[in-house]
Amino acid sequence: MEAIKTRRSIRRFKEIPVPESLLKDALNASRSAPSADNAQPWKFVIIRDEQTKVRLAAACNGQKFIAQAPIVVVACGIPDEAFQTVGGYMSSHVIDVTIAIDHLTLAAHALGLGTCWIAWFKEDKVREVVGIPEDVRVVALTPLGYPAETPERTPRKSLEELVVYDRYQ
Repeated sequence: MEAIKTRRSIRRFKEIPVPESLLKDALNASRSAPSADNAQPWKFVIIRDEQTKVRLAAACNGQKFIAQAPIVVVACGIPDEAFQTVGGYMSSHVIDVTIAIDHLTLAAHALGLGTCWIAWFKEDKVREVVGIPEDVRVVALTPLGYPAETPERTPRKSLEELVVYDRYQ
């Protein structure tokens, strides 16, 4: 609960490399994420190369802070490996990858690292930069590193605004 309550989106990072052991711990947390039919239809691409990070930041609509982190994680979903009929109408790959990256962001925070969920990107450009095949979808990205800031908590809706009982209202 502590990690859930205190995690923040980090947009400034220290110029300190992330030890491989901490990266592996965060990535192992993502492996523990549930997925429909236990398909685990994802692949995370770990980017450390400076030029590639700069190109990714450009593919993310010029969000330059992304390239300033020691690592960028590109979270990809593999539709052909996913459960195909969630709710009777959609593939599970987006949901499954989302849960996995959420596990990663919470574990990273608990390990003293910062992340920022990136959903504002141009998939075709990210694909090109990282060499992602056409049958794989980019779901999200996150920079990963030691935080150089401690942002305030953003306002949250009340529980009463988000939850109803017995019938949608």
